[in-house]
Parts: sequence; C-alpha cells; structure tokens
Amino acid sequence: MNSLLPAPLVELAQRVIDDNRAVGRRIAVAESCTGGLVCAALTEISGSSDVFESGWVTYSNAAKHAELGVSHEVIETFGAVSIAAAWAMARGALAACEADVAVAITGIAGPGGATPGKPVGTVVFARAERGGGTDDIITDSRLFENEDRSGVRLQAALCALEFLLP
Repeated sequence: MNSLLPAPLVELAQRVIDDNRAVGRRIAVAESCTGGLVCAALTEISGSSDVFESGWVTYSNAAKHAELGVSHEVIETFGAVSIAAAWAMARGALAACEADVAVAITGIAGPGGATPGKPVGTVVFARAERGGGTDDIITDSRLFENEDRSGVRLQAALCALEFLLP
C-alpha cells in the first residue's frame, strides 16, 4: 500500500483497526504533541470508519479546555504535559463522542518547550474506557531520548496506537 506515513505506523494502525473491529469496539483519540499523526495513521486504513469514531488535536491549553473539558486548575497545577492532563483529555474525549475507548497523548516534542523535570521527549499517555471508573484509566509517561522532533512524534504515535489495542 502506498502511504505518506512510515510503514511501521501504518502497519500498527492496521492492527489496531483489525483487532478493535474483531471485538466490536469503537475508538477515539485526543492528541497534542503528535498533531494528528495518530488520527492520520488510523484513517490511512481502508474501512477504518468501522472502528474510528473521533479525533481531536488540542495543541493549546485553551483547546484542551474548550474541546475536552480539561480544567484550568489541572493545567495550572500539573501542567499540560502531565498524567492529570492526559487523564482529563481521555475522559473528555469519551464524554464528547460515542467511542468505547479513548487514548490521549500530550508531550514535549522539542526542540524547545522543556521545563524543569520535563525534558524534551517527555510524552504522557492515558487510556479510558466507557463504563470504567476513574481507577480503570491507564496512564504512562515515557521519555523518548535521542530523538529529534519527528522522532519523538513518531515514537509517541506508535505508543498511542499500542494503547488502543484490545
């Protein structure tokens, strides 16, 4: 298949679509540092509309708040690149659509944007499932070292797709 996207990204997106289709699950994505890369990979797959419900690119803090309901308090207290922000983004995505599961990605792709304790390459993920409680939300923080901006974004997109596997 011809694609503008890297083969490993498209191959994993195909698996996400196929595996979620097999279990009858619809998915949503809330992206920040990946800028729509995860949604692009999912929609690269023919028939993805059977599985892919919605996607948001909430790059700014204002968009995270307006579109996904991330509170100003969360962003002010923990920052936009935090477990709390990713958690709120995933829950907000589920609240805004009919998907069964949502993954959120927020991070620092670089080369600027680092803060004390959050170097370039820091990316935070959260996955929430419809009907699950707050304790059921899965979160993770990764540091993609020795990557340029594109490398951080690609690694983050691959990780987010893994979070969408049933």
